[in-house]
Amino acid sequence: MAQAPDQSGRVAVVTGSNTGIGLEIARALAARHATVVLACRNQDRASAAREDILASVPEADIVVVPLDTSSLASVAACAQLIRQRWPVIDLLINNAGVMAREHAYTVDGFETDFGTNFLGHFALTGGLIDALTAAPNGRIVTVSSITHRRRDAGLDFDDLALERGFDPAVAYARSKMASMTFMVELQRRLSAAAVSTLSSAAHPGGVRTGILQQQNRLVQLVYHPRLTGLTGWFTQSPADGAQPILRAALDTGVRGADFFGPGGRWELIGRPVPVAISRRAQDPATATRLWHAAEELTGVRFLDQPPGAGTRSAGSDRQGL
Repeated sequence: MAQAPDQSGRVAVVTGSNTGIGLEIARALAARHATVVLACRNQDRASAAREDILASVPEADIVVVPLDTSSLASVAACAQLIRQRWPVIDLLINNAGVMAREHAYTVDGFETDFGTNFLGHFALTGGLIDALTAAPNGRIVTVSSITHRRRDAGLDFDDLALERGFDPAVAYARSKMASMTFMVELQRRLSAAAVSTLSSAAHPGGVRTGILQQQNRLVQLVYHPRLTGLTGWFTQSPADGAQPILRAALDTGVRGADFFGPGGRWELIGRPVPVAISRRAQDPATATRLWHAAEELTGVRFLDQPPGAGTRSAGSDRQGL
């Protein structure tokens, strides 16, 4: 994204930006002169990330705010704090995420991956929607994964907490399916509201990042930075993994509900290109059901649609910036 436009005067919120992909996204936005809000759970690490960015971009405008997407109370407090300081938000990148190794629940009683990766960001987006739609060219970017295309990634509305049987890979894939379904439905609703704000998504590919720290030893070794010489043909650095997300956020040619990922081997490495979205994530009936479930679970309502509005196809809702 070397040709991305200057972001002076724009405010960007990046969740989970104290390390890995989120840190590199924030660094790139700061280098393009955006005011960057690091919304992170661990404030000490977030402060260290701020100093890291300032070391490479001395003139950067970086602000740290507390956010734990596994806690609805934390999400609500974060949204209120951000709205009070910045009534207009130009860019929200929903990046924070976990990949739990064992079945567990958030403080609000949601399965960890589903609650942290999807519901927390649903609630944050809703809490910031007025500020995002107030921007002339606002954009909301969902950080997803190729795992949302897995056969077993389909949402089970009768068992969203995976109480009938837990598998770490399935839990993560379903949380990303929920996020992608939300991304497409969000664009439908933004279009129906006749606002210029766009919803898009991207996945980073096979990135050597800390999100895998709870997985088995083999997975940790494969994605360990010290093994780059052996695994570099199918893994890439956080800085490279940030490129598809930056394209979704900054490319002036992006349309609503576009999805980007690495264009190289197995979509794990390479330059960012448009990639396929699972058909299940584009189903309006599933999306409407998920949206209503998320509203009920989080207590956050936004972008209500008139009757029948959710029956249109995703493709008809895509629009230029």
